[in-house]
Amino acid sequence: MTSILGINAYHPDASACILVDGKLVAAVEEERFTRIKHWAGFPRSSIEYCLQQAGLRLEDVEHIAINRNPLANLGTKVFYSLRHLPAGRQLVERIKNSGEIAGVKKRLVDELGPVDGKWNPRVHNVEHHCSHLASAFYPSPFEKAAVVSVDGFGDFVSTMWAEGQGTDLLIKGKIFFPHSLGLLYLAVTQFLGFNNYGDEFKVMALSAFAENGAPDALKQLVVPGPGGSFKLNLDYFSHHRLRFSMDWNDGRPQIDPVYSRRFMEFCGKPRSADEPLMSLHTSMAAGVQTLYEKQLDRLLAELFRSTDCRCLCLAGGCGQNSVANGKIHVKGPFEKVWVPPVATDAGGSLGAALWVWHMVLGKTERLPMEHAYMGPAYSQSRIDNAVEEYRGLLNKIECRISHFDSKRILCETAARRIAEGKVLGWFQGRMEWGPRALGNRSIVCDPRSATMRSVLNRKIKKRENFRPFAATVLQHALDQWYLHPTESPFMTHVLEIRKDKLPTIPAVSHVDGSGRVQTLNKRQNELFYQLVSSFERLTGVPMVLNTSMNENEPIVRSPEEALKCYLRTAMDCLVIGDCLLERVN
Repeated sequence: MTSILGINAYHPDASACILVDGKLVAAVEEERFTRIKHWAGFPRSSIEYCLQQAGLRLEDVEHIAINRNPLANLGTKVFYSLRHLPAGRQLVERIKNSGEIAGVKKRLVDELGPVDGKWNPRVHNVEHHCSHLASAFYPSPFEKAAVVSVDGFGDFVSTMWAEGQGTDLLIKGKIFFPHSLGLLYLAVTQFLGFNNYGDEFKVMALSAFAENGAPDALKQLVVPGPGGSFKLNLDYFSHHRLRFSMDWNDGRPQIDPVYSRRFMEFCGKPRSADEPLMSLHTSMAAGVQTLYEKQLDRLLAELFRSTDCRCLCLAGGCGQNSVANGKIHVKGPFEKVWVPPVATDAGGSLGAALWVWHMVLGKTERLPMEHAYMGPAYSQSRIDNAVEEYRGLLNKIECRISHFDSKRILCETAARRIAEGKVLGWFQGRMEWGPRALGNRSIVCDPRSATMRSVLNRKIKKRENFRPFAATVLQHALDQWYLHPTESPFMTHVLEIRKDKLPTIPAVSHVDGSGRVQTLNKRQNELFYQLVSSFERLTGVPMVLNTSMNENEPIVRSPEEALKCYLRTAMDCLVIGDCLLERVN
């Protein structure tokens, strides 16, 4: 038996996974335990869960794979540093982070020991973007594919592309610090007043509201180069300057503004978080989205030319840009696009482990990923105990509790509540791996309701009204409702809704007539499939609105967290295991 523990540590979206003989047994983000979004630090609880799920002790682990390599691109780093001697504070932060990465084995023993004194696992430092590439290609269904990783930075690189064939990944190109499409998008995100780590998806949603399209002026932020490459016009950015700082230390990630004073002279006064959104702001959102898509198109065109692959795998933080993802197969030349459930840095733990399995150990068996249910599950007895623990509070809100012996009747009853316009929580099985609820930690609603988005925001989500909600669509019906259909099992693509269907599903339609989609078949999640199928039989609509079960926090993990979310919000119903909780009034 060969066991590989994959870790993303001392970086945003800290996470862990475990491979046993090449099979992914468990994977989870540390934020689900700390309850702090995008938590950065050492993923102790995630590691502990993964080992428990695999039935292993720490000393049983033979390989540790880390998605950072302080020695990667060392010559480029040294050359850049000699030309741009960093201030003491920034240099100290970089050295400290590298030191923490190097000390992961000791931290493991300190946190999860004691272990046998003979324990001497092989520790593998895998370059950051190699981990991203591996997380995209190896779990994909493609034997051969072009593979691209685009994000902010990792190991001094922002973008890397490769050709994957069988179990080989041939690196074909890199773009180095300080040039980054991720930092370009972040600069506009911060300028628009969205200052939390990971807020780029808000700009992506806002871009659809631009009345006059994208402004040409933003084009000067990026200088296209040969072979699909690019450079940032660094006059408009500050991340390469001496006093720029990032904080990844055991908590919520913090990043200084990456736009410069010149950027403000060019674009005007930055928006404060409580300031109303104006046409200038929607125009800038559209501008950066268009700029990102055009540069990505250039890179992909060159990659297709050099690989002649018809399939594409995409990862890195920018791989979460579902608007851009949904257009790739429409524009061509790539016919199929696969994005993993965790394209972000959290997915680097899996990528590092897969890189070791295939590229270091030379293993040839690949196991395509059909679902993302890799987190903790809880027994019905644990659920029943949690419900009993909270019974007093449930009685205070006049909650009726029903139990179902039949899964069919449970799904049919839940589907009727959804069709009646109820907001229903759905807590089942193993938690999802990644930022999207895919039917095990979900809130499910009727997509036909024109008021459902405002109802959801009032009762639970309390988020900006320009942000759309996604749909889970039965895979067999996708082409009847969406143009240019493509499989999207991990909710990573935005597709254009057929115009004749738009009036039927306003709750999952964006202002531009598009919608983010999770495609679902019975093999991926039989119980959730049964729920959506029950809704289809009732209404004739083969989809539901599906959003994550949370309220300005990470997705709920345990029965207790699901019950707390139900109690502190105005959620109408909660299906948790075989129990249905309903507010009577």
